[in-house]
Amino acid sequence: MLRGFYTAASGMLAQQRRTELLTNNMSNANTTGYKADQLSVRSFPEMLISSMGGETVPTESKLSMSNFSQVGGLSTGVYVQEANPLFTQGTLEETQLNTDISLVDENLPINEETGRQGSVFFTVQDGDGAIRYTRNGSFTLDGQGYLTTPSGHYLLNESNEKIQLDSDRFTVAENGVILEGNVQTARLGIGYSDDPSLQLMKDGEGLYKAVNDGDLPSAYAAADVGFSTKQGFLEGSNVDQSRTMTEMMSAYRSFEASQKVLQAYDKSLDKAVNEVGRL
Repeated sequence: MLRGFYTAASGMLAQQRRTELLTNNMSNANTTGYKADQLSVRSFPEMLISSMGGETVPTESKLSMSNFSQVGGLSTGVYVQEANPLFTQGTLEETQLNTDISLVDENLPINEETGRQGSVFFTVQDGDGAIRYTRNGSFTLDGQGYLTTPSGHYLLNESNEKIQLDSDRFTVAENGVILEGNVQTARLGIGYSDDPSLQLMKDGEGLYKAVNDGDLPSAYAAADVGFSTKQGFLEGSNVDQSRTMTEMMSAYRSFEASQKVLQAYDKSLDKAVNEVGRL
């Protein structure tokens, strides 16, 4: 009976975690460049339940398959394995601001080993010099003319150097080149990951950091990678609000069902202790 108690409890915990993740996705549905998280729920290995035959307890010498008769399998519950972002392209929204830049996925190869598609990212740097990556192209010019993110991270060029401009009257070509007048000032630093779910982890404020603190290779040098940059546009969130709401309702009902099972086990244990124990 206690095995079933723990199985139902594990289901409740998994659905609670799923609800929290979906709620976070919904709250970021209007966040620029946000990538929706997906939850992987796995079941623990099933146990094969058998009954021991005979009137005596079998010793080690007598223990054999003939002493047992198969009863069936028993599920031992579920658990949340991991939560990975979904790196599909979000919708583009026109802002007409020169400092707003979006990445447009065109030809991103599929990783042969994992079956997942690669992705490209802006390369930025925090105040401590650490390299981070983002799809949020909402940039601004600070007091010294450097292009920065809303949280103050510096946008880097393809040589991992800060980009400093004379004014906000600049042009970004589709190939990532920044022009002031007819003079090329810099080229946007764009990193490429052939499997961002494995190579990147979320670092808050729409940023990602490379696993093991490594750096992503340049997207310009990656073979068969096609993308472009679009000035005056921002990439919106890729959260599907209708689907997320449906999944939230499903998670809540699954949680409720596990809760009912848990309550039934609790009542059974109460009877076993307080009523059967009196006999």
